[in-house]
Amino acid sequence: MGTAERREAPADTSAGERRPGYRPLWIEEPARRRRMPDPVRTAAVRAVLVVAVTLILAMVAFLCTLAESWLAFPMVLASVAGTVVATWGVLDVWVTRQVWNQRHGVVSVPSSTARAVRRERRRARRQARAAERGQERIGRRGGAGQLSHPRAAG
Repeated sequence: MGTAERREAPADTSAGERRPGYRPLWIEEPARRRRMPDPVRTAAVRAVLVVAVTLILAMVAFLCTLAESWLAFPMVLASVAGTVVATWGVLDVWVTRQVWNQRHGVVSVPSSTARAVRRERRRARRQARAAERGQERIGRRGGAGQLSHPRAAG
């Protein structure tokens, strides 16, 4: 189809009426994993950049050593410092992720055992409260001369 033919073709083809032989360039699929939170993603990008720079420094130090250049020693020192900073960057990603999970909670899987334990605790608390309310009602129904609660006797 040439440029002139494209100009003459009707532009308003809806999704229902596609031309025969039409194939979209890509098909959108849902993401397999959820997107990382912004602070974690920022820390991860920073760590990747620092690690990349450190690898470049190490390669330049190695090549300068092979060439017996005066720049070899400063580059080795820079590589060691870069390794320390890169380690800090990776630990920063890990700590940021842990902090995020603690503050905002982790996504719970439906079969999670923690969820089942919480559900059982809630159910037990509700039953205990209901039993306590029932005891209070029974105590209130007693006559004026009777004790309202068994613990009140002491």
